[in-house]
Amino acid sequence: MAVKLSMETIPNLGPIVRYHRMQAGLSRIDLADIAGVGKTAVYDIENGKTTVRLNTLLKVLEALNVAICLESPLMDRYKEGADAQG
Repeated sequence: MAVKLSMETIPNLGPIVRYHRMQAGLSRIDLADIAGVGKTAVYDIENGKTTVRLNTLLKVLEALNVAICLESPLMDRYKEGADAQG
């Protein structure tokens, strides 16, 4: 299942992170240690805080083996290298 992220849907990311953490049998402190972030960051993500740094979010998602995919109508052209330099 894919979830589109936007400023309006960021709070929906919290339950996803919490679910994956719990399924992995990790406490917030365990996940924070694995991801190399503070436990408050994990708490903030799980509670939908919209000001979490992107690199912090990415570390937590990577630790949980959750990927973010970028979509756009121009992505095929980008992948082909057309106009990618400009």
